[in-house]
Amino acid sequence: METITIVGGGIAGLALAAALDGSRFQVTVHEKRPELPAVGNALGMWPNAQRALARLGILDEARAVSPVLGSGSVRNAQGEPWVTVDAGNMFAISRVDLLQLLDRAVPETVRRITDNLQALPADGSLVVGADGVHSMVRRAAWGPGTDARLTPYLALRGTLPTPVAPEEVGEYWGRGDLFGMAAARGGSFWYASYRSELGPYGIDPASVLEQARERFATNAPAIRRALAAATPEECLVQRLWTAPRLRSYSRGRTVLIGDAAHAMMPTLGRGACESLVDAVTLADLLNALPRDQALRAYDRQRRLPTRALSLASSALGRVALAERAQPLRDRLLNLARRGNTRAAVGSSAGR
Repeated sequence: METITIVGGGIAGLALAAALDGSRFQVTVHEKRPELPAVGNALGMWPNAQRALARLGILDEARAVSPVLGSGSVRNAQGEPWVTVDAGNMFAISRVDLLQLLDRAVPETVRRITDNLQALPADGSLVVGADGVHSMVRRAAWGPGTDARLTPYLALRGTLPTPVAPEEVGEYWGRGDLFGMAAARGGSFWYASYRSELGPYGIDPASVLEQARERFATNAPAIRRALAAATPEECLVQRLWTAPRLRSYSRGRTVLIGDAAHAMMPTLGRGACESLVDAVTLADLLNALPRDQALRAYDRQRRLPTRALSLASSALGRVALAERAQPLRDRLLNLARRGNTRAAVGSSAGR
C-alpha cells in the first residue's frame, strides 16, 4: 500500500483522511492538539462545500445541527441596511460540530498520532500539509520565504445562548472596523474585526472583549447588546494571518491543502469551504490516478480558483475595514441603497 502522511488534523486534514481510499493507502494523521476544540466560530457552507460534505457522507448530519442562514444585510455602524443578501440554501455550522462530524467520518484504519512535527517525515511517503497558515510543511518544502503574513487586523469571535433577531443579522461596517451576527445552533454567533497592535500571540480574550465594548460603544444597539452579554470563556481572539501566494501547491512528495495553501482574509467566509473542497478534490484524484499525475491535476484545479478568492477577500476586507475612505464608501453605499429603493418603488407602481 502507498503511504500518506497528513500533517494537521483540522478541517482539511480530517476531510482528506475521510475521503482517501483505505484499500489503497495507509494513512497517518499527525495533530498537535490532544482533543478537538470545545469553542469555535460558525462557518457558512457555500454550495461547493455542501457538495464536499455530501461526498464525505455527512451533509445531512451537518444540516441537522445547523440553522439556515436565510437573509442578512450589510449595514452601516448604526444598523441602517445598505444591501440585503438572500443566502439561499446556505447554512452555518459550528466549527466544533463540523470537526466532530469529520472526525467520526475518518475510518478506523487511519492511524492517529498526537505530536507536533518539526520536520518532514523521511519515510518517502506523500506528505500533505494540512497544518494551517503557519504550516511547517510549507516552510520545509517551499522555504522560509513562505512564512505566514501578519495582517494589521484582529479577529474576535464568540457565541451567545440567545438568538439574534432576523432584522439584526448581517455585517455592520464602521470606520476601520466591522461587526457581524448570525444564527447558530442554540443561540447566535458574533464576530468583530479591527486594526490592532496586540499580539500576535498570547492575546487575553477578556482584555480584548473590554476593548471591543469601548470601541463599539456608540454603534448599533444590537452590537452593544451582544458585546455586553459576551463572556471571555465563549470567545476566541487572534490576529489575522494570510498565506503567501505560491506558484504551485505541490512540490516533490509534498502537497498543501486548506489554509496551508491559501489562508485568506475571512471577509468572504470561504476559508473552511475551500479547505473541504481541496481535501475532497485531492482525495478523488489520488484515488483514481498515479501520484504525480494526481498532484499536477490537483494544482491545476485548485490553485487559480483559490488565488482569485484570496484576492477578492483582501479587496473586500479593504472596503469593509476602510478608515480614511470610510466616508466615501458610506456615501456610495447610501446612493446605491436609495437607487435600489427607487427602482423597487417604480417596479411596484408599474404592476
